[in-house]
Amino acid sequence: MTFTDNLLDLAIQIQQIPAPTFAEGPRGEFVRGLFIRENLEDVFMDSLGNVYARLPGKQKKAKALIVSAHLDTVFPPSINLQVKREAQRVFGPGIGDNSIGVAALFGILWALRERKVGTKRDIWLVANVGEEGLGDLRGMRGVVERFGADVSGYLVLEGLALGHVYHRAIGVKRYRITARTKGGHSWSDYGQPSAVHELAGLVTQLTSISLPRHPRTTMNVGTIHGGTGVNVLAAEAKCELDLRSEDPLTLGRLVHEVENILTDAGREGVKIQAEVIGERPAGEIPAGHEFVAQAVKSLREVGMEPVMTAGSTDANIPLSRNIPSVVMGITSGGGAHTVEEYIDIEPIERGMESLARFVELTAGNG
Repeated sequence: MTFTDNLLDLAIQIQQIPAPTFAEGPRGEFVRGLFIRENLEDVFMDSLGNVYARLPGKQKKAKALIVSAHLDTVFPPSINLQVKREAQRVFGPGIGDNSIGVAALFGILWALRERKVGTKRDIWLVANVGEEGLGDLRGMRGVVERFGADVSGYLVLEGLALGHVYHRAIGVKRYRITARTKGGHSWSDYGQPSAVHELAGLVTQLTSISLPRHPRTTMNVGTIHGGTGVNVLAAEAKCELDLRSEDPLTLGRLVHEVENILTDAGREGVKIQAEVIGERPAGEIPAGHEFVAQAVKSLREVGMEPVMTAGSTDANIPLSRNIPSVVMGITSGGGAHTVEEYIDIEPIERGMESLARFVELTAGNG
């Protein structure tokens, strides 16, 4: 079997283990077992469910390089994880985001061993929890707390990001907004407030806020639900609101405007409650930073012209603390976060070559 075949087989094995956010344990245990089989050192799982392993470097005092990939997916345990393989594509929920990314932790290890590359720095391979949705990057927060600032930097693996170098982190703030009223009968109590009507009006008001195109800033109401029947004035309704911006100051102004609207939204018989359910800090390293330059170099060496970009990923945490970090990918694909998700097979070889080269450049070929 070829290197790509082995990596794909491992990615499918990982993909077949359900790993919804907050329930990544079985997948984490599988990865922990693989780390042990690879004879890596200091293999352990922390209290959050993050899995760690160390590939020793030759210089004990050199700051370690951290290479991470998130374990969790957006899919519930009930989702059908059946994989379909075509000539140049593999389809399956979570195969690209982020099963192939987790498999790439091992792909990098195999590539370094195949080349007999010994690095100066320790390399910590980390499979972390809580990247998706309401996980709020809790896994990476724990990783960064554990290592502190005494590291050379982070390489974060995202399966479908091939050709992109993320060096800027988009700030995010999320709310769960709840409207509550007395409720009642749609006929006999008509004229009394309905939580559904109140929340719908509030959402209309929020989404009427003018947002700048530059810096790019977005607002999304991702879920909305409430009420108990078609002829009932709803006593409760909820929605979840996502705010993002490339610029922390712009996000701060938007948050202030939104919170003012929420504060003024209540009235007699109507209670509006807003709960912060997620907050991803912004941060960045300059395009000229050594880490970015090494990522660009490694992609150009495999014939790809890098696209410099920003995103909301695990890298938000180290970047927000001024720790050098980049996000790179393994392959191309599509349908992320849907049951039609797929990865392209042909680019995997170049993607893995660029990752192995980046690790060589940043961890130091000893």
